[in-house]
Amino acid sequence: MISMEGAEVAVIGGGPRGTSVLERLIAHRKAFVGPQEPLTIHVVDPFDPGPGHVWRTDQSRLFLMNTPSLFPTVVPVGGAAAEVPASPVPFDFESWRTLAAAGGVEGLTPEERAEAARVGNAGFPSRALYGRYLAWVYAALTADPGEGVTVIHHRREALSLRRAGARWELELDGGEVLGVDGVVLALGHLPARLNPEQGVLQDGAARFGLQYWPPAVPGDLDWKRLPAGKSVLVRGLGLNFFDVMIQLTEGRGGRFADDGTGRLAYTPSGREPVLIAASRRGVPYRAKAAITSYIPRSVSLSYCTVDTLGAFAEAGIQPGFDHDVWPLLHRDVLAAYYRTLARVRPDAFLRPADAALDELRTALDIAGPGWLPALQEFLDRNVPAKLQLNVEALAQPFAGRRFADSAALTEAVLEYLDEDAASSARGEDDPLKMAIGAMNAGRTVIKQVVADGGLTDSGWYAELRGWFEPLVEGLASGPPPLRIAQLAALVRADLVRFVGPNPLFALDPDDGVFRASSPWVGDPGFTAGYLVEAMMPANQVSTSLSVLMRQMLEEGVVRPRLRMAEDGVPVVSAGLDVTLPPYRPLSGTGETQPGLYVCGLQLASVQWGTAIAAESGASLNAGARTLQDADAIAEALIASIRDSPDLQTADSRA
Repeated sequence: MISMEGAEVAVIGGGPRGTSVLERLIAHRKAFVGPQEPLTIHVVDPFDPGPGHVWRTDQSRLFLMNTPSLFPTVVPVGGAAAEVPASPVPFDFESWRTLAAAGGVEGLTPEERAEAARVGNAGFPSRALYGRYLAWVYAALTADPGEGVTVIHHRREALSLRRAGARWELELDGGEVLGVDGVVLALGHLPARLNPEQGVLQDGAARFGLQYWPPAVPGDLDWKRLPAGKSVLVRGLGLNFFDVMIQLTEGRGGRFADDGTGRLAYTPSGREPVLIAASRRGVPYRAKAAITSYIPRSVSLSYCTVDTLGAFAEAGIQPGFDHDVWPLLHRDVLAAYYRTLARVRPDAFLRPADAALDELRTALDIAGPGWLPALQEFLDRNVPAKLQLNVEALAQPFAGRRFADSAALTEAVLEYLDEDAASSARGEDDPLKMAIGAMNAGRTVIKQVVADGGLTDSGWYAELRGWFEPLVEGLASGPPPLRIAQLAALVRADLVRFVGPNPLFALDPDDGVFRASSPWVGDPGFTAGYLVEAMMPANQVSTSLSVLMRQMLEEGVVRPRLRMAEDGVPVVSAGLDVTLPPYRPLSGTGETQPGLYVCGLQLASVQWGTAIAAESGASLNAGARTLQDADAIAEALIASIRDSPDLQTADSRA
């Protein structure tokens, strides 16, 4: 029952997803012609609304985004803006950055204005600067939310959510209880329980006086606790690793400079620890290409398209990934690679490049499995073995390779890093980076098509999430090119060493130290008194340590989604069990929860790639899917409030 004072809505989580929901609520209110009841929107987040937790503006400016300025937005702009009510704050990050660089954004520090001017549209801004954009959007929204709308930020943690008749009761950590008509769960990254191996390492660290740093948001950590000159084991060579690396080197006064050969050299401050890095692949994520667009301009998809993949659903078929989806994207990846090779090195082919490309096109156009033998015939006749692209092998660049000792491994990794840095610098003229660009373009298409049951359960778990996600993450979700060049410089300065592929981490009770080794490296590995997990807490609702999430699960307010593995065994998915959009969670007994919605990371049960920001200008059902979700939720909430019997009765009496 809506109160006499009007409707009330709570958005739990004030980060990017929560800000998008707020923006859509305000946009829908402003777009409606006619009288409307008062609306109070409660934004609940212990951190500043807009940036929230991950994008805090007070974190180190050395922590960079892994997407360029031209990519992200939290509001619909460009083509996407025409599909929904107009945004009251129509600024993506790039347009805000341009305004800030010109001095048009008040309240920025000189350092922030300088960065906004320096980074450019294809540069990689700091996460703190992106946080400033988010804070600015939130401030602009709340400065003029529209007639009858009040936005209240509660700097509190949400502790519990329970149904109370026709409304919801939301308990906050200060003891306040909000009674609201609708709730949006935009929770973002949540703390998570350690897995059994991590738990053993943490317990052992407490017994032996070691330091174990569990998965965490990098901006939360006190990096001064890691002493100079000591060895520090770092597990993970993804994006968080580069935050660790740069904070403990340049963040401690070291300096990078061109060494005169096109590479970087590092001058240490003497305050650095020695980082011993490890991951399953043994090498870091590949760097982004140095290009002026998100998807390379020379890349276009001919096989893995929305129409082609959408034809499965139109025919009543739920596709698998390996059998139905990957062969289409595989074709596009190969086409991008060999087309680029023909353009930049036509003499590399064994036959004239134009004829070779015609033969390739003929092979790729063959429907069904026959295209693979035709592809092999093309390769045998046209491409030297050392230039042939094995896409799946990119996931394990050192597969089957043994190293006599860590020095031999370091030499191999350094060669890999130097080549990756040079490859990134070639931009659109690098065949491998263009193949990766095609894979990244295909990822957006696949993300759109497989959402909401568009893929078989086994295709989702064993195939898409099982092998393809690690492959595409390692290739297309890497750091800015600068970070790879800096890592190579640190290896040359002997401040970063590597454990090797498939590392084993253990606690050595005899010596009271952590030990890390690789079965592919001949020496016994490394020991240290410090171990840092360079990764975010697991996005898994069933292992979340959030007080609110635990309460909702335990009391059956929500439940995780179950999927069936290929052997018929149910598997608990990462996200919540929800309806089709607008996403309403199901209770423990399977009933749809009225007035309760989910947006963001906790939709990992029905969407792939929920952590990826909305792409500026992209279609709402493709690269800007998070904005479509926010819009659908806002539209449903506004409609439910407007159609409330209480308000209709009140209107009839007026």
